[in-house]
Amino acid sequence: MSLGEEPDPAPSGRTVTGDLRALAHPIRLRILSLLTGAEMTAAEIARELGITHANASYHLRLLLNADSIEVAGEEKIRGGQAKRYRYDVSKAFTPRPDRAHPQPDDVQIVYAALAAELQRRAREIVTGPESVGTFTDAELWVDLDEWKQIRDRVAQASEHLHRIARRPHSPGTVRVSASIALFRMREAAPTPQEQR
Repeated sequence: MSLGEEPDPAPSGRTVTGDLRALAHPIRLRILSLLTGAEMTAAEIARELGITHANASYHLRLLLNADSIEVAGEEKIRGGQAKRYRYDVSKAFTPRPDRAHPQPDDVQIVYAALAAELQRRAREIVTGPESVGTFTDAELWVDLDEWKQIRDRVAQASEHLHRIARRPHSPGTVRVSASIALFRMREAAPTPQEQR
């Protein structure tokens, strides 16, 4: 997606659509990951991701306008001011009843960005006995109450993972990937064979 294809969301009058669309870019997903473990400036993010400072600032502005990140402070750097940004995990995992439910099209564009990001991460998989991960891909029919319990446990594990995240390249840490998408699906229409 080029920069010219996407308008800046307005800082006021945010909607679920605007918030979700702000996430629908692999670079912004990577920025959220970086800001989970550390407060960072646009310059630090640019260096870490290998993008220009202007590009990092653009993506940070979109995330900030969508209320996905916040300014954590400012510091003087070479005679100027630089904002430090952070991703507030407690805010991210707190239900927001004032928000409408997202529309399927909006969720799908976020998942498309996640798919692209997962492909990038998959090229960096480390294999071996000390690097065993877990993988699940399933479309299942399960009891609704059990589904809710599993969904809640996975959400708790995801929040825990976000809370223990550290600054990139911190001594004693390893780089890991976590992509979790749990959702209830519509009832499938019967196939022509099932209708007979």
